[in-house]
Amino acid sequence: MEITDLTPAERRVWDAFPRGGGVDFRTDPDEDVSEGHAWGPERTVRAEVLAALLLSNPISVGQVAELNVKGARITGKLNLKYAVVEHAIRLRGCWFERKPQLYGARLRALVLSDSALPGLTASTVSVDITLRLNCCRVTGPVRLTGARIAGGLFLQGAVIGPGSLPDEEDEPPLQLNHAEIGTDIIADELTVHGQLRINGATIAGLISLDRAKLISPGGIALHAETVSVGTDLRGHRLEAEGMINLTGARIPGQLIFTRARLANPDGVALRASSCAIGEFWLRKCPPIDGIVNLRRSQLDMLYAEPGTWPPVVRTDGLTYRVLHPHLPPEERLPLLEREESGYLPYAYEQLAAAYRTVGDEAGARTVQLAKLRQHRRTLPRHARLWGVLQDATVGYGFRPLRAAGWLLALLLTGTIAYGLHPPRELKAGEAPEFNPVFYTIDLMLPIIGFGQEGAFAPSGWYQWLSYVLIVTGWVLATTTAAGVSRSLQRQ
Repeated sequence: MEITDLTPAERRVWDAFPRGGGVDFRTDPDEDVSEGHAWGPERTVRAEVLAALLLSNPISVGQVAELNVKGARITGKLNLKYAVVEHAIRLRGCWFERKPQLYGARLRALVLSDSALPGLTASTVSVDITLRLNCCRVTGPVRLTGARIAGGLFLQGAVIGPGSLPDEEDEPPLQLNHAEIGTDIIADELTVHGQLRINGATIAGLISLDRAKLISPGGIALHAETVSVGTDLRGHRLEAEGMINLTGARIPGQLIFTRARLANPDGVALRASSCAIGEFWLRKCPPIDGIVNLRRSQLDMLYAEPGTWPPVVRTDGLTYRVLHPHLPPEERLPLLEREESGYLPYAYEQLAAAYRTVGDEAGARTVQLAKLRQHRRTLPRHARLWGVLQDATVGYGFRPLRAAGWLLALLLTGTIAYGLHPPRELKAGEAPEFNPVFYTIDLMLPIIGFGQEGAFAPSGWYQWLSYVLIVTGWVLATTTAAGVSRSLQRQ
């Protein structure tokens, strides 16, 4: 391109580039960049001029060249496909007529903050320093699949999608599949009308989606299967309409959804199955609107108030070491009854283990008792009787004092009854002196003998009382032995 072919606006940019100077076409720093199509020739720059400038490498001795433009109306397509650009590109507050083509390019740094674009094609792009799309307004898809960014990716305040063309309506507005980010993805207050897709991406630092809005009603709002994060994935006050899919994610630090609103009323709102997560925070969240799937995930710590969970959950195979906040088991147990698959013995064992981890043995026993009661409901009606007896008498071995209470009540009843009406002697003159206390103990505890039962024979109503004491004693002895045996086996 000849220098004589340049317009005055393009000449300003061309002259400033070799010395790294900036060109600001703005008349008002707060102007609406979405109205850039109406900007006049005094601030219009052809994309082919920018491409020619970046690829021709005009330099000034002792200066660092840089493309630094604000508030330009860029017409045509900025085509840097497969190009190697050694200079930073900073096009801030610019309006683009067509989506830039950066497929396979090798760039030093790319800054498009505060700009308006119909899309961005930058799959497999390689950026040595950083890529900034802060506060951009992008109507079409941003394609960064396979991108390699040595520094960070910044998307704060950007608004992306939906597609402006018919063939873009079903395409995810923001695509980062298998991207490699050397530090962080900072996307606070990002708005995506459609799906944010980062399947298989590797982020050395953190992903921040604080106060972001992901809007995909009935679809997938965040598709992040097998994503690998170096530290945390943050979503403080995140608003998601559609599924959050984190299947197979690896997050060694914290997964934070504090005060987040997750909604997918007709399906799964949060799918974090087969994940490995350090700390999972659902603190002070409104009730999740949709199913939560945490199957086969491994968590070191889970923070969730009981009111956060939806009516249906999927937790088969979920493991966690610590559960916060520490609450009475009666407030945690209803969640296990919401399991879509029904009764899961392992879920109760996991909850009991969490109480033991913090030294709450009483809470662990309460959970174990609830497990056996829930299991009893799955048995046929005729098979539930034995469980009812164990529950009523000794609480399946977790409430051994109940047996003592029953025995004391029966002992008191027998002592009073036979003390007022002693039974007759079977052999006159050979019987020991009658003692109503030890006579009642002889009846109730068959393994203990004080010589009272065989020497005296009650009659009438008192004979029926002796039968009741004998049968009840056997039942209490048997259920107590069964409960103690079960407790020893668990230990």
